[in-house]
Amino acid sequence: MVDNAVQELAIDEAWKLLGDVELGRIALSVNGQPDIFPVNFYAGEGRILFRTGEGTKLSEIVVNENVAFEADAHTDAGGWSVVAKGTARVLVSTRDVAAADELPLRPWIPTMKYNYVEISVTEITGRRFLFGPEPERYPV
Repeated sequence: MVDNAVQELAIDEAWKLLGDVELGRIALSVNGQPDIFPVNFYAGEGRILFRTGEGTKLSEIVVNENVAFEADAHTDAGGWSVVAKGTARVLVSTRDVAAADELPLRPWIPTMKYNYVEISVTEITGRRFLFGPEPERYPV
């Protein structure tokens, strides 16, 4: 058995880990129907940004701005997961879009993504996991 197999992360560490990866998942919900989408993103300054084309993600964010976002990573020895909650908005001002264009945020697939979405994070939590063998479930 691994001692302290699950550790809560400090807020600063959660933000640092988010900044170290590029792929996460945005969770949306409209009319009680949840959706989750992988997105490449930028995290910093209390916000998460990603680009998207016209479609389901953009439509659902316009209907319900309350979102959750998750990113994680792992090795053979352990992993981590960070969950952020907040409100999403599509950037529309020329100034906001120009500033977002300066970020290291590029699409992974060759499709046009003209829309920037910013998540203003109101809550962020994270956990680190140490992997190991499962304890004996039914000791004799």
